[in-house]
Amino acid sequence: MVSFFDTRRREIVAFEPLVEGRVSMYVCGPTVYDHPHVGHARTALTFDMIRRYLQWRGYQVTFVSNITDIDDKIIHRASQTGETEPELAARYERAYTEQMDRFGIARPDHRPHATEYVEEMVEFIGDLADRGAAYVIENKGVYFSVDAHARYGDLIGRTPEELREGAGARIEVDEDKADPLDFALWKAAKPGEPVWDSPWGPGRPGWHIECVAMATDLLGEAFDIHGGGDDLAFPHHQNEVAEAEGAELEFARHWIHGAMLNVNGEKMAKSQGNFTTLSDLLDACDPQALRLLMLQTHYRTVMELSDDALAGAAGAMERLRAWHRRATAAGLDRSAAPDPDAMARFAAAMDDDFGTPAGLAVVFDLVREANAALDAGEPGRAAAAHAAVCDLAAALGLMLGEPAREGDRELAAAINKLVAERDEARKAKDFAAADRIRDQLADRGVALEDTPNGTIWRTI
Repeated sequence: MVSFFDTRRREIVAFEPLVEGRVSMYVCGPTVYDHPHVGHARTALTFDMIRRYLQWRGYQVTFVSNITDIDDKIIHRASQTGETEPELAARYERAYTEQMDRFGIARPDHRPHATEYVEEMVEFIGDLADRGAAYVIENKGVYFSVDAHARYGDLIGRTPEELREGAGARIEVDEDKADPLDFALWKAAKPGEPVWDSPWGPGRPGWHIECVAMATDLLGEAFDIHGGGDDLAFPHHQNEVAEAEGAELEFARHWIHGAMLNVNGEKMAKSQGNFTTLSDLLDACDPQALRLLMLQTHYRTVMELSDDALAGAAGAMERLRAWHRRATAAGLDRSAAPDPDAMARFAAAMDDDFGTPAGLAVVFDLVREANAALDAGEPGRAAAAHAAVCDLAAALGLMLGEPAREGDRELAAAINKLVAERDEARKAKDFAAADRIRDQLADRGVALEDTPNGTIWRTI
């Protein structure tokens, strides 16, 4: 049975979906005011992995991830660039989508935009006000009263008193609020900002109410999993909980949060000068190697991103591709039944809080077993192992074919061409030419292996 760490319960729980065989899942998407960075990629990968594994497990998954297209940051950036807020948001949404596609992140089933749900948010805020959970500050807007939520803070295991003392910059300071922890549901209009009509005057919604409106509209008043990076647990997700439960909704039954990453030993941030855009990183490395690197670290553990780590992941990805080339050259039966023991070991690893490091270990063990089986002249055993490798790699979103980047594909094509020329030279018994090609490839870091089914290659 699938089990995972539930942030709110603060323990590993067995997953039992609301509807047998189906999973409803909402993951907070980007606020589109800048280019996506590698931190966005890790969060996206975490939930792409969870989605893919649950599908591999046989669940029908409905996956929702939103776009926040109105926000203080968007307004500020648009004032700098001279664009309208919708123009700027659309431009950065395109950038986000393009880079996530390059990284191999499957698109959500639904991608709602905050600006499409303002009417629903206004109705939700009105309901909270009618219940006494919200109040108006003249010329500022409508605020949620945390006193109305008896369990405020329990998502992250903190009391309101602890949060008032230690939340710092995460709390919006305003002497007009009844409590420092109270937060905006509706912001009164300011000159030059986008506005919508409401019973409290023109303005725009606060950030936290957006996800509640979108999630409950698309998934219902109760759904299985809500996720995001652990930087969103407070205040964003805690405030979502307060709003939903303030309206007497069950909302998310489980909460999953993924850890952040460090770049060369430091937390990634613009102030640290290590703010790496995803586009730049994908230009510099194999996207599949980056995916493998991220999967090598458990999703709840802070990940270290460095040149050495990327090089190691690139080598590991090449081992998978080299095996795939050998299996193809050997003509292994791709319809063979996957090794059942390996499948069970992978499921056991992944069922334990989505343990991708242990799951990957099963995949690489299979590659060694498959190579040994071919060496021993046991194609049946090799085919069963290879079928399992292909199935499990796909469950993790790893592609065993040639690299996706154009430059890497061109390099692979050039190597394949030289290997074919060498094979022809050997058939013609022109061993001097064959040796020259082998040496040429070795100078490029390519090792060859001659097999009864042809020559296969790997980078070293």
